[in-house]
Amino acid sequence: MAAGDDELEAIRRRKLADLQTQQDQAIAQQQYREQVQAQRQAILRQILTPEARERLGRIELAYPELKESVEQQLVALAQSGRVQRMIDDETLRQILERVIPKKREIKIERR
Repeated sequence: MAAGDDELEAIRRRKLADLQTQQDQAIAQQQYREQVQAQRQAILRQILTPEARERLGRIELAYPELKESVEQQLVALAQSGRVQRMIDDETLRQILERVIPKKREIKIERR
């Protein structure tokens, strides 16, 4: 019986070690995502006026995936040095007008 108990205990230890490793990896990934998000927000604070940041926040309510896309583009532009001055609300609005999908108008005609 002792050999069976030892084997069972070894399996439990391996399983516990695997679970611990998975948890450590998940924590590391979460910390990395948080760090990347903090860097992104710091860059956006440097290149966007408060009004533009506020508009981007409101866009998130209607188009969350669009906000992510625009943020990625703005961060990429800033990192490549193509942003010469702070982006104000009007400039951001022009950028958004180009990327927000146009609403289609449906007309129903009765005959």
